[in-house]
Parts: sequence; structure tokens; C-alpha cells
Amino acid sequence: MLYIIGFGPGDQKRMTAEAAEALGRAEVIVGYSAYTALLKEYYPEKTYIETGMRGEMERCKKAVETALSGKETAVVCSGDAGIYGMAGLVLETMEQMQAVERLNVHVVAGVTAAMAGAALLGAPLGHDLAIISLSDLMTPWEVIEKRLAAAAEADFCIALYNPSSRSRKERFVRACEILRMYLDQETPCGLAHNIGRAGEVSEIVALKELPAAEVDMQTVVLIGNSSTRRIGAWMVTPRGYLEKYG
Repeated sequence: MLYIIGFGPGDQKRMTAEAAEALGRAEVIVGYSAYTALLKEYYPEKTYIETGMRGEMERCKKAVETALSGKETAVVCSGDAGIYGMAGLVLETMEQMQAVERLNVHVVAGVTAAMAGAALLGAPLGHDLAIISLSDLMTPWEVIEKRLAAAAEADFCIALYNPSSRSRKERFVRACEILRMYLDQETPCGLAHNIGRAGEVSEIVALKELPAAEVDMQTVVLIGNSSTRRIGAWMVTPRGYLEKYG
């Protein structure tokens, strides 16, 4: 059996019961070293296969090989395995290795950062939404700009993943410029930092203040739509029940 598991933001209390059960069954856990380090506290008895940043293809190949050898194997991702996770690449690797018909695969859903960050902030994603990564490692920046503009013009709530790194701090500022072309300057925006890990904190700012906000690769940025507002300390995007039935 090959499990592809999203284990959530990082702490065990936000791991789904299904993910915990699958990890308990696995003999070998394969993952990015920063993620496996989080799991070793809870599953110290497992065998771990780890690679560093940008070692995704190597991890997938080793996981498939290990599962083919007869060992219960789990490929792990933070958040959800199918949202910027490893599920797609594992399945593609299986296809390349002609292992699709030779392995049983179970993809286990996890709590992705947009969901966990939204819970910290209240209810900012209460209506239709788009999730966009600002990392241009796999997607050309020109395509990311088009997606930002389209989502903002269509009045989606927007979750931004990977908003800034040392090599591309200016891209976040550019993303804010695009959003401000379509959205009101007072639109509430939420920032959730280090979700499920030490230093977890959230804050709400207006869109006009967003370019100056401190963000990094451990931050999820949630942009409201035209109906998003603040209710006390919370950020809320109404679904429309009060307008229809109230």
C-alpha cells in the first residue's frame, strides 16, 4: 500500500483522524526533511526517507520503489496532499515507473493552510474563493499576474500561498498592486503566520496596508471580496443568508 497523506498545518491536534490512522499503519514515511521532523515527535518508531528542498522527484521515486518492495509506505505533505502537495507527482511517477497497476494507493485529505488560517481569522472564506501561489518556481509570473487579476475582478475571496521569499520580495508588492486595481482599498485582508507551529499569530489589515505587511513562506494571506467586513476581532465574508432570509 502507498499512502499519500496531507497531515495538516503541523501540530497533531489539527491532523485528521484518517491521516493519523494511515501514518500509524505505515512502516516507512517519505517526505521533505522539514515535514518529517514534525512527525518524528509523534511517530519515532517509523523508518524515514527524507530529502531536502526541491527533492520532490527523488522522494516520489523512492516512495514508489519502497511500496513496490512490499512495505507499507506513506508520502507526506503538510496541508493537503492534493493542493500544492505531492499527490499528483506521485501518481505521475507511478505512471513513469509502470507501477499504476501494481500498487494500491490511498490519498488522504488534510487541512490545507487556507482552511486553517481562515479559522484563526473568523470566516474570511465564506463565499466562492480562489487559491493562488505567488511562487513562480513552477508557474511563470506572467500567468500568476493574470490569475490574480481575474480572481480579483471576479470578486472571489483569495488565499495567497508562498507570498514572499528572500529572492522575490518585490513580487508580493506587485501582487498587491494588481489586487488594488480591482478591489476597494479598505477591503479586509487577513494574515496567518506559522499556522499550527510555534509563533502562530494572525492579524487583519486593510488592503491599502497590505504591501507593508511582514510576510514570508510560512504566511497565508486571505483577501476579502466586496462583501467582506470586520465583526469585532473577526474577518467575515457573508454567504448571504441574512440578506435572503433575515
